[in-house]
Amino acid sequence: MTVLSVNVNKIAVLRNSRGGAEPDPAATARVALAAGCHGITVHPRPDQRHIRVDDVARVAAVLGGAEYNIEGNPFAPPRGSYPGLLEIARATRPAQVTLVPDGDGQVTSDHGFDLARDGARLRPLVDAFKEIGCRVSLFMDAGSPDIERVAELGADRIEIYTGPFAHAFASGDASRELDACARTAERANACALGVNAGHDLNQKNLGALRRAIPSLDEVSIGHALFAEAIYEGLATTIRNYLAILDAP
Repeated sequence: MTVLSVNVNKIAVLRNSRGGAEPDPAATARVALAAGCHGITVHPRPDQRHIRVDDVARVAAVLGGAEYNIEGNPFAPPRGSYPGLLEIARATRPAQVTLVPDGDGQVTSDHGFDLARDGARLRPLVDAFKEIGCRVSLFMDAGSPDIERVAELGADRIEIYTGPFAHAFASGDASRELDACARTAERANACALGVNAGHDLNQKNLGALRRAIPSLDEVSIGHALFAEAIYEGLATTIRNYLAILDAP
């Protein structure tokens, strides 16, 4: 079964644009879980431009046993009230951490790790996250030559960056990018790695990805889900995603 983790970062963006406490990422997580999603994702960045450090703990408090996935750049040092991703994980003990090579200048995550460059630095960090009980997933490009090295570093899963697939799908011909995602998943599975996917997935393109990757473990969806929810309602949108993931 492919599980759905709802990324509530966009709720924090909306809240922060106005100030105050609403809309609340923790309350949103509670609604998403009540609608049937399997877990919640947050991506706290050092500049805290959306999810803040205090949000991470408040969301953890409403999970009720559902899976927590915390994304972030493991290389980003502490800054102000941001203690670093490892310390955030130590405080909340998420089921999974997804390590992402994003910097402050990026609006959103837009590429996977280059392990020829970053592998040596990642290895002790992967070990540190696993020592506190986290499953570790590395954000990787479809077609990356480094998939096999992910397993060598001791990580448990990859998350395929699906932005190029989603862009190609919207343009009308996603066959090449979809095949790249499928072949990447096969290579990961051959190394005993699990496979997650995320970025720009929506109700139009998710079914095609799910069919191309039968072993897909998890999708993390935020921006598109909440954009669609503006029109359809949050509970309805989540049920629509679940129906897509349950389809043969």
